[in-house]
Amino acid sequence: MTREAHVTQGPLTTEAGAPVADNQNSETAGIGGPVLVQDQLLLEKLAHFNRERIPERVVHARGAGAYGTFTLTRDVSQWTRAKFLSEVGKETETFLRFSTVAGNLGAADAVRDPRGWALKFYTEEGNYDLVGNNTPVFFIRDAIKFPDFIHTQKRDPYTGSQEPDNVWDFWGLSPESTHQVTWLFGDRGIPASYRHMNGYGSHTFQWNNEAGEVFWVKYHFKTDQGIKNLTQDEANRLAGEDPDSHQRDLREAIERGDFPSWTVQVQIMPAADAANYRFNPFDLTKVWPHEDYPPIEIGKLELNRNPENIFAEVEQSIFSPAHFVPGIGPSPDKMLQGRLFAYGDAHRYRVGINADHLPVNRPHATEARTHARDGFLYDGRHKGAKNYEPNSFGGPHQTDRPLWVGSAVTGTTGDHAAPSHAEDDDFVQAGNLYRLMSEAEKGRLVENLAGFIAKVSRDDIAERAIENFRKADGDFGKRLEAAVQALRG
Repeated sequence: MTREAHVTQGPLTTEAGAPVADNQNSETAGIGGPVLVQDQLLLEKLAHFNRERIPERVVHARGAGAYGTFTLTRDVSQWTRAKFLSEVGKETETFLRFSTVAGNLGAADAVRDPRGWALKFYTEEGNYDLVGNNTPVFFIRDAIKFPDFIHTQKRDPYTGSQEPDNVWDFWGLSPESTHQVTWLFGDRGIPASYRHMNGYGSHTFQWNNEAGEVFWVKYHFKTDQGIKNLTQDEANRLAGEDPDSHQRDLREAIERGDFPSWTVQVQIMPAADAANYRFNPFDLTKVWPHEDYPPIEIGKLELNRNPENIFAEVEQSIFSPAHFVPGIGPSPDKMLQGRLFAYGDAHRYRVGINADHLPVNRPHATEARTHARDGFLYDGRHKGAKNYEPNSFGGPHQTDRPLWVGSAVTGTTGDHAAPSHAEDDDFVQAGNLYRLMSEAEKGRLVENLAGFIAKVSRDDIAERAIENFRKADGDFGKRLEAAVQALRG
């Protein structure tokens, strides 16, 4: 498949549509004289060029995207009333943006970093955004720690570089990160391509059916291309030789008709199970073991169309976990609760208050009907319609039916830690993950971790980091300590 060029016949014009007489020479006060401020074409071109880049994302800046189709293969109406999940065989248009987390817009693709998985379903009830990662867990469980965490991954304010001291100081002092760090430094920490990795909703979400029954759900997207990863040496070489490797691979696969696909699964937990489940089911640093809630296959996701313009459709695409549809809603997950605000706020700053009006972001299978008006880049779509509700002029009105079912709450307000369940522990699942690995996988994990920990300048930071892995598994900690000592001399 090749891209279709948009060819416009006729004379070159200004942005306002006036024909351009000379696009080679700016207007001057005589031959060799100074340029005139009245040359509006020159000023228009320079001003536009200065503004061709919007602020890049603070996180997930480096990304690629594609359009596709989600097809439902199982009846799930017993769990949710969402219309796009209502009929076997039903197809819904999607847009999926992949990304790294820590790197800036010009960073390389082949790096050790989680991959963002931001999926937009253009449903007939509005857009539903599922914003997750290629890992089922995350480093922290409370959004109040997110800015601090990201600051450790970004450039130090003094050195201007990412500092191992900052990274391992934070992780060592935040033991809930041990599970995700074990994922990150294992074989799956550097996917070979976007096509060869899984995606996860990561958070726990609410599904509710027509009867108002509530279920907690986790999403899994299993790659049909098979899992493929890069070793650290392979990634180092590829990042230098082809920084755009993942973006190029995705685009070229779709161009040649080799459409990547994922099998979509969900884990379903009846709401009544949550209170006494052995782990806190809303803790983003934990998974639900499959023996407790086996994944159920519900559909297929295929990517089959490349964007025509990267800036318009990938850079200006926005995703928000707060974009729900009837039958789907949030959970008490404290990270998710923070993201419900943070993502929309980031887009309002970065792209603008009318970002939802852009073609890639606006609903494709229905129409947005709001009373919001004006603001930067408002396109006047509402014309002379009234901009308030209620009104007696036929304007849009409320449905009186919430998208999701409310949850009962008790107790006093305060800065509370998340509830602790019988088997909650910051290290048990990291240890389980380590023990699932083969000896070769364990060896690479220890080597990857040791290579990074050995770079810290203070012994206490290194020792604290190692101790967290020792608490996850004694053998894990012992091998890591020996490897770090060997590198540090």
